[in-house]
Order: sequence, then C-alpha cells, then structure tokens
Amino acid sequence: MPGIVIVGAQWGDEGKGKITDLLAEHSDAVVRFQGGNNAGHTIVRGDQEWKLHLIPSGILYPGKRCVIGNGVVIDPKVLIDELDSLRARGVDVGGLRISANAHLIMPYHMLLDSAGEVKLGSLQIGTTRRGIGPCYADKAARLGIRVQDLLDEKILKKKIVAAMEPKRLSLRPFEKDPSLDLHTMTEEYLTFGHRLEQHIADTSKLMWQMLDAGETVILEGAQGAMLDIDHGTYPFVTSSNPLAGAACVGTGIGPKAIDEIWGISKAYTTRVGAGPFPSELHDAMGERLRERGGEFGTTTGRPRRTGWLDLVALRYAARLNTMTSLVVTKLDVLSGLDRIQVCLSYRGADGAEFDDFPYHQTVLHHTTAELTELGGWKEDLGECRTMSDLPDGAREYLDFIADHIGVPVALIGVGPGREQTVWTDAGRATLIAPAVRS
Repeated sequence: MPGIVIVGAQWGDEGKGKITDLLAEHSDAVVRFQGGNNAGHTIVRGDQEWKLHLIPSGILYPGKRCVIGNGVVIDPKVLIDELDSLRARGVDVGGLRISANAHLIMPYHMLLDSAGEVKLGSLQIGTTRRGIGPCYADKAARLGIRVQDLLDEKILKKKIVAAMEPKRLSLRPFEKDPSLDLHTMTEEYLTFGHRLEQHIADTSKLMWQMLDAGETVILEGAQGAMLDIDHGTYPFVTSSNPLAGAACVGTGIGPKAIDEIWGISKAYTTRVGAGPFPSELHDAMGERLRERGGEFGTTTGRPRRTGWLDLVALRYAARLNTMTSLVVTKLDVLSGLDRIQVCLSYRGADGAEFDDFPYHQTVLHHTTAELTELGGWKEDLGECRTMSDLPDGAREYLDFIADHIGVPVALIGVGPGREQTVWTDAGRATLIAPAVRS
C-alpha cells in the first residue's frame, strides 16, 4: 500500500505543485487532503504554465485518478471555473472525484471573511478572504453544508437557513447583497451540483480500493507546516492542518497506509501575510530573492516576504511531520552570491538563545535570527541534472541542510521547468516507481 504524503515544510509556497507533478507521473492517483482555494500550485511544462487551486496536480496526466478529499473546503464556482479552463486547454478531467463529505464555501463565508479582516485593522491575520476560515468554523460548529447536499434541494435549503440564522447580526451590513437571497443561493448551488454530480463519490472507499490493490497514491497538502492551526505561528495560520497526520483524516485512510513523507522547502524562506518571521530580510537582498524567485502569490498575487533559510523552523517541521525525505526547491535563486547566510538559532529579547522553535508566542514574536555564513557559488544551475553537475558550494549547502535537519535530501529544484530537477541517490532509493529509478 504505497502512500506518499507531500507537505510544505515552511509557510507555504514551497513549490509542492511541481514536486507533486513529478511524482504523479509515476503514481496511480493524486489526492488533495486539506485547505481550499486559498492555496495555489504553479506548474511549468515546456512553454505552458498551469495555475491550479483546488484540482490536484495529477490532472495534467491523461487517465490519472485525482481526488479532492473530505478535508478540503470547496468553492464550487471556483472548482467549476477551473474544470472549464482545463477542458478548454484540452485536459481530460474525467478522472476527478470529489468527496461527498467535503464542505462548501458559501457566499456568506466570503463576506464574513473579508469583514472580519477589515475589523481587525492593524491586527489582520492576512487571510486570502476566500471564505476558508468561516467555512471551517461552520464545519466545527456543525453548521456546514457539504458537497452531497448539492444533490438534495430540500436539505440544501434547510441547511442554508440553519447556517445563516446565528450569523444574522454579522450579516446585517450585507442584507441587500443579492448573493445572500435564499432562493438565489439555493438555485445557484443546485446548478453547481448538477455540474459536479458526475464527479461526486465516496472517495474514502475509492482510496481503500486503490491502496488494497497496491496502487501508488500521492497525498497532496496545501500551505505549510508553519501555518498549521495547532502547531504553526497561531493566530497567523491557516484554518486547517497541513501536516502529514492530516492526510489520513482528510481522506479517510489509516496511518498504516502512509509509507513516505516528503517535506518541501525552498533554499531560502518566504511567508505571505502577517506573523513572526525571524530570518526576514528588509533590505536589497530580500528584494533580490523576491525578484529572482518570482515571489508573488499564485492565488492573490501578493508579494511574499523573504528571508534566509530558517533551519530552526525547518527542524521543527521535520519533526512534526516525521519526514522521510526533504526536497529543496529554487536552489538556482541563490546562484551568483559570494556568501549565503543560514539561520541556526534564535536570539530572544532577553538575550536567551533558542535552538528549538519557541512554544510561547510572546517569545517568538521578539526573536531575531542568529545567522551562520556559508560559501556561495557563481554558476547557473539551470542545466544541472545530477549531483555531480552542481558546483561545490551548492552541494556543500545541501549537505549542511541535511545534516542539521536529520533528513536526507531526495530532490533539488534548479529552475521552474519540471525537467529542471536533480535527483539524489536517496531520492531514487526511496521512490517506489521503477521508471524513476532507471
């Protein structure tokens, strides 16, 4: 039962889409297990670029089974637009299956999300205002509307009324918004149901069947470990659990189905939105990383905050996920630097040094990065395909990361193209597919 989980090891935006796309070629199915359309994957194939928000990256392979699990929250309009866009570009989407138990983002979720951020003022979390948080809140409050409800008009209408009742006061400023009309909302979502009905399924059962048959299943997470609602930099986090453990809950399979856990990290660090970021750069180097790395959000277009690689946070993420392999992306962005700095510990406001990620929010918000300097390299990495192709400085940098994290590097990204990757011996040895080993 080869199940491989792919998770972000930083604050999201690590390049999980490209890695999922690479592994998907040698798998039987790709499953998304949490998050919503607040996430995005950019995949480059030749001269074509694909931006996906809800549909798993494996959809670009003809006949590949792709699943949106029960742990995902779905904006049905966004999903249908994404399906239509893929069809228009000649992509077969017949293999997509959507969990009947996944929860739906409703118009009032988006209105409440935006209003909530505005009300916080300078204390804004930095959400994408896509309604993700309010949708997960309704799920926990047992007021959620699920994909299966799109197929029953009576239940759908009853659930919308029940969900809106406790929000009446909060929604008063939007009472004239036509999207909140009960009849309009019901009809619109029933139409979404008709469009999606062919894809709706008991996806847990489907996964059991695939795993029992010995098929290789990739479980794809959104965001990153440091945005986990329980273990991340709360409250500056997402509304779900992007950790490997959530792959089971978000798809309906057991922990024994998981064989490999691959964590994805950039060769430096970025984050979007508010929240602590000890190794952040506010100078020309930070801008250089942003421009060279194309650090602008796939979903929002927002410029990302940039900084040196934070090994304190990366070690923390490796432990939270029990990573078996590490993937380092965008190593090419560091080319041309004489010296590269890396964060090995934090310094607190009182001078205390922290080798481990601080558990207390007050402490974390007042830490600064203690940096160690390493040698850089001048060579362009875009044509490198083996470890021996990489310059000495790049190999030493990767070894330094692996030694401090305690996880072997399996794969390195040296450019945006899917062919611009370097497999290590560790990566080839751990991946099951014979086609990759050859």
